[in-house]
Amino acid sequence: MDLKLLAVFDEVYKTRSVSRAGENLGLAQSSISISLARLRRHFGDPLFVRTSDGMQPTPHATSLVAPVRQAIELLRGITRQQAVFDPVKAQRMFRICMTDITHLVLLPALINRLRVIAPGINVEITHISGQTPRMLESGEADLAVGFMPQLEAGFYQQKLFEQDFSCVVRRDHPRVRSRLTAAMFKRENHVLVTAAGTGQNLVEEALERLGVQRNIALRLPNYLGMGGLLASTDLMVTVPRRVAETLVRIADVKQLLPPFELPVFSIKQHWHERYQQDPANRWLRGVISDLFLE
Repeated sequence: MDLKLLAVFDEVYKTRSVSRAGENLGLAQSSISISLARLRRHFGDPLFVRTSDGMQPTPHATSLVAPVRQAIELLRGITRQQAVFDPVKAQRMFRICMTDITHLVLLPALINRLRVIAPGINVEITHISGQTPRMLESGEADLAVGFMPQLEAGFYQQKLFEQDFSCVVRRDHPRVRSRLTAAMFKRENHVLVTAAGTGQNLVEEALERLGVQRNIALRLPNYLGMGGLLASTDLMVTVPRRVAETLVRIADVKQLLPPFELPVFSIKQHWHERYQQDPANRWLRGVISDLFLE
């Protein structure tokens, strides 16, 4: 039993996929299959069984994952392995949990940067959810980027930028011109985006404190198609300012200051303390932070 075999076990357990485990470890799929065969012989158990949901672990594999991960850490410490990450040569997948805001604001710039400085790096995006803390802890996700005040002890964070709110309507709106008044805001029909991490709860709490009631004509789970929707209707939406700026660039809409004082919140990147010193994770965090310092 060597470190390579243990790493294969751990990666297949995390990804539930032979091919994705190979991508992350920089090994051919055939090498992963050979390693799995050796592991199965050693433990006398199938360990992973192919299903419609990927390679699912057997009960014995589930019981092994904690000691295997402890053994990996121990072996790395004993051998004083100095991990090195070379982005120019690296061939791997990073998994990032994102909110809709960071999907719109960060993702295009990140992909363009990676194509230049690390052409072998690929990215998989998942939505922020209740499973995000567990995914960061287990290594199923490398980073989470967005507004996530629910992340507690055991997680590091770095502020990327502060965010306030703007209102958006179609450019030729018949009633809303260049300035939005409180009366206009209360009179118009509004869109409410219910996705987690948008800061929308901050808006609702602020309006409730101010005693402001508005007519929610449409509730949506995310910002998908928001630009086209607003450009084709008289609806109004209150969104984080950078989302509003993006909508202005891609659709025939305009951005207005809200007529009420709304809170400011921070967009951050989060990672688990297990990966604080991991070279690949540190490199990715640096790339993302640099995008907002330019």
